[in-house]
Amino acid sequence: MSQNRRLDHIMEIIERSGFVTTEQLVEHFQVTPQTIRRDLNELAKQNKLRRHHGGAGIDSSTVNAAYQDRKIMNLEAKERIAKSLVEHIPDGSSMFINIGTTTETIARALLAKHDLRVVTNNLHVASILSAREDFHIIIAGGEVRNRDGGIVGEAAVDFINQFKMDFGIIGISGIDNDGSLLDFDYREVRVAQSIISNSSQVLLAADHSKFGRNAMVRLGSIEQADHVFTDARPPRAIAQILNSHNIALHIV
Repeated sequence: MSQNRRLDHIMEIIERSGFVTTEQLVEHFQVTPQTIRRDLNELAKQNKLRRHHGGAGIDSSTVNAAYQDRKIMNLEAKERIAKSLVEHIPDGSSMFINIGTTTETIARALLAKHDLRVVTNNLHVASILSAREDFHIIIAGGEVRNRDGGIVGEAAVDFINQFKMDFGIIGISGIDNDGSLLDFDYREVRVAQSIISNSSQVLLAADHSKFGRNAMVRLGSIEQADHVFTDARPPRAIAQILNSHNIALHIV
């Protein structure tokens, strides 16, 4: 198969699934990983897709990538971010944790801590943290999204508003260059806004793929964060916002 035909076929696969791993493409085309990486780099150069660690995907402002695909996107970076963020959480702290595969990675890192109080609207986070007998886990009520175990809706917002916590640990789908925090589901956004409003400190976790990524619902502004944890230097416009608002930037 010629490279041009293979590039067209790769785009067809990604347009159907939203994300594909390098290994899946190697197996599909029976070529070397180096060949697939060159193909993906060429498509990224043409702005047809976005490269991720271990694969590639296309961005949509209305539909997020599938949960199982997001779990493996930039996993190594998410683990480094989680390790750095957890170092800022003292034993005995209270916190909110919102929906997302990044926050689930953070939850696994939090297992090294002691005596935490956690309110979450993420069933996976609650399941991970419930392994520790000295943790107190409270799950928000509301509608459960079956695609990712997130709890959303007005009941979840009302529930979150009953608490005031030391930390709000927030994952996000996209960050615009003007600092807007973006997501896909307005119901999820309402819950995250409540978490931010009721947290003494807001810790935002976002790997490099979130910078410049588009999503249709505005959650808030990066100015509302106290700390930003990421794996690469953000674009200049965002870095200037962080600097002008004295927001601590942690690059892992």
